[in-house]
Amino acid sequence: MSGRMRSLIDAMNHKCHPGARPRDPWCNERETRRLAGTMQRVLRSLGRGLLLLILALTCLTPAAHAVEPDEILQDTALEVRARRISADLRCLVCQNQSIDDSNASLAKDLRVLVRQRLSEGDSDAAVRAYVVARYGEFVLLRPPLSLRTIALWAAPLLLLVVTALAVLRNLRSATGATAQSTNALTADETKRLDQILKRDA
Repeated sequence: MSGRMRSLIDAMNHKCHPGARPRDPWCNERETRRLAGTMQRVLRSLGRGLLLLILALTCLTPAAHAVEPDEILQDTALEVRARRISADLRCLVCQNQSIDDSNASLAKDLRVLVRQRLSEGDSDAAVRAYVVARYGEFVLLRPPLSLRTIALWAAPLLLLVVTALAVLRNLRSATGATAQSTNALTADETKRLDQILKRDA
């Protein structure tokens, strides 16, 4: 421990007593404040360093996969294909997570199903088609572009446009009705206007 740290700790642990020498660091208020400021800077820099270390370790850690050891295929080529297919399949419980990253039991069942179909000799496309046939296109994280997906993406925009048009139509009819009601004079108003005009003439 450095002498400066020891002085600071002594300053924190001791109190001035009537017989204390004026040169004792714990009795000098300015020295105590200076040491306390130094201690705060040291602790702040240690905290920043620790935070940077945690962030670096987090960034360097590889992505965790939920694939359990008993699921991994012995044939590495088949395992690579299974991982590629699993990365494109959505966990139906976790929504925006692939079955490779999910710990849900349904995701595990899908991982096992993919590996089983590959072991039986199915191609990647056949495995995907089998899973889609059982669970629908929703199981794909990146569904293919089709009329159904276009309609799904366009429906909110179409609804927004229809709503905006309905609001504009209602505003126009409301302002038109107001303008007509203000422009039309009643019979009494017309009679009074005629009387005023005759008087002025």
